[in-house]
Amino acid sequence: MAPRLCIISAAARRLLRKPGPCVGDLAAARAVRFYSKDSEGSWFRSLFVHKVDPRKDAHSTLLSKKETSNLYKIQCDQCEPCPSLCPSHREAVLPKLHLDEDYPCSLVGNWNTWYGEQDQAVHLWRFSGGYPALMDCMNKLKTNKEYLEFRKERSKMLLSRRNQLLLEFSFWNEPQPRAGPNIYELRTYKLKPGTMIEWGNNWARAIKYRQENQEAVGGFFSQIGELYVVHHLWAYKDLQSREETRNAAWRKRGWDENVYYTVPLVRHMESRIMIPLKISPLQ
Repeated sequence: MAPRLCIISAAARRLLRKPGPCVGDLAAARAVRFYSKDSEGSWFRSLFVHKVDPRKDAHSTLLSKKETSNLYKIQCDQCEPCPSLCPSHREAVLPKLHLDEDYPCSLVGNWNTWYGEQDQAVHLWRFSGGYPALMDCMNKLKTNKEYLEFRKERSKMLLSRRNQLLLEFSFWNEPQPRAGPNIYELRTYKLKPGTMIEWGNNWARAIKYRQENQEAVGGFFSQIGELYVVHHLWAYKDLQSREETRNAAWRKRGWDENVYYTVPLVRHMESRIMIPLKISPLQ
């Protein structure tokens, strides 16, 4: 098509130079008007317009579990480098909220970062009942004197805090308490906007390659906070076990395809190796 356009353009220039048009140049002029017509319906313009089929459902509806209405919150606390203080307050208050049936929330896991962001505590909460459960819990905490005192003391030790509200992928395991000792890896992927469905489609097929050693703990994607963020939580006996398990995945036919198709979707990725706190249900 490109050579033909060049010929037409040259014919049009000849038309402008000649006092009297010939039949060939008139045809060329008509062709120029056809190709330059600014119309969305023209086939030429359609070559450069990306048409997107509208979705009838949000990716949160398509990818999250239908049989549960769990909402998760991940909380990252950047603490002063004083390990003797910060954990003692957590261990006194957070388990009480976990065990109190009047609060529709439960601890999934609590960790300190070993490799990655230093002096950081990571907490994962589950709210059974979605957003109404979250709001119910938040309103009750406003009048919980012990929790308010805990927040006051915690604020003296914190440098910064960051959280996200998450949903769990339908094809991932639901996090369940497990005995230790284990180390945990939290792999965080920041995706390009608009790619969450493609990510989910690939991982729905690939998760089967990472189940033999029961290393898959949970998979989540953000709903509030920084968006298009995915968290994969894995458990290993130690760092050597982690290396062997990950290498074994590459020997399984199909795992390489998942990596091939999902890497281009990622803008940034991060790995944390974490040690569970004494109060963590995931040990």
